[in-house]
Amino acid sequence: MLFGVDPGQRTEFESLAQALGSQLVGHVQCPRAPRWPQVLLGRGKIEEIHSAVRVARADFLLVDADLSASQERHLERSCECRTISRTGLILELFASRAQSREGILQVELAQMEHLYTRLVGGWHHLERQRGGIGLRAGPGESQLESDRRQVGDRIRRLRRQLVRLRLQRRLRRRVRSRRGELPIIALVGYTNAGKSSCFNRLCNAASLVAQRPFATLDPTVRRLRLPGGTEALASDTVGFIRALPHSLIDAFRATLEELRSATLLLHVIDASQGYADRQRHAVQEVLAEIDADHLPCIEVMNKIDCLPSAAPRIARDAEGRPRQVWLSATTGVGLELLSEALAESLVGIPRRCRLWLAPAAGALRAQLYSRGVVLAEESFSDGRMRLDVRLPEREWRDLRRRAAAFC
Repeated sequence: MLFGVDPGQRTEFESLAQALGSQLVGHVQCPRAPRWPQVLLGRGKIEEIHSAVRVARADFLLVDADLSASQERHLERSCECRTISRTGLILELFASRAQSREGILQVELAQMEHLYTRLVGGWHHLERQRGGIGLRAGPGESQLESDRRQVGDRIRRLRRQLVRLRLQRRLRRRVRSRRGELPIIALVGYTNAGKSSCFNRLCNAASLVAQRPFATLDPTVRRLRLPGGTEALASDTVGFIRALPHSLIDAFRATLEELRSATLLLHVIDASQGYADRQRHAVQEVLAEIDADHLPCIEVMNKIDCLPSAAPRIARDAEGRPRQVWLSATTGVGLELLSEALAESLVGIPRRCRLWLAPAAGALRAQLYSRGVVLAEESFSDGRMRLDVRLPEREWRDLRRRAAAFC
């Protein structure tokens, strides 16, 4: 069952269903948004859906909407068929893709929170009855209450485990920051936009590439060497989608927080689609929810091999900085332009570095303090000084040549 008449929206929802191995036997279009909060649809439309389900002998009714528990139960009773909402479908798809321990925990938490609101009284025949004479003893714990208690306990355990993993991630980020490690380039974008293809081309990696939604779920990190000798870490992340369930965003917040520590975002967009602007807006909404929309970003307009008049190029803003790169990750056309744009952007972005100075380098130390780039300093008994500074890549390379010693 689909809401609206956008063909791109229908194609996307059908691809989600097919990714789980479902065979689509028909669809019912609902051109307007539902106006009945409790029952979702009017009697005539529900009778039409029931007739279509019966004729097609469908096992499931998939609804391209986020249903409440009461709406889901009403459709199941009226259509005599199990109903799965858009949120439930995406949760099932994420569960089939998760590989790492953290990813499995995050998906299970989202599933449990989704299930908790949909536990209904289907066990009335198993409830304990009241006591004997006088009826002073109240009813025992119903099966529904027992289910909710067990699900609630599991949710609390999952949250505690994810909190520990989140603290470990923060500790690792703090250690990387102190060591002044390489800048991080995070690839983001709509699902099926070609992020993994760009990642493989840039890093000579072998990440899974498939024309199906959420083929990449667990993040992958590889070292990247750019023109001019600049080195960085590239991270391939999970693809976003329209109306991504909030339960998934909350569950994956620990993983998505890695985007906030990135030096530069690489937003991969499928330029061959007619609804690229809508996909761009969906990604920006998720980035705003995790407070990562303020980071420097380069848009990669991918799949220009599907456009007859498009050519590889770099589009710049009013200040001359690269903002868009047009390329094809499949054919490799324009990849060298992307590498140049990344190197140019990283050189101009300050990063934290660690510098060791000899005792005779007092003049250089004073110059750094006058510029206000020193973040921390520590002196040692042999007279050496260790400074944490924040400089662009080009200035950092010049400074290393002037320093007496560094690491």
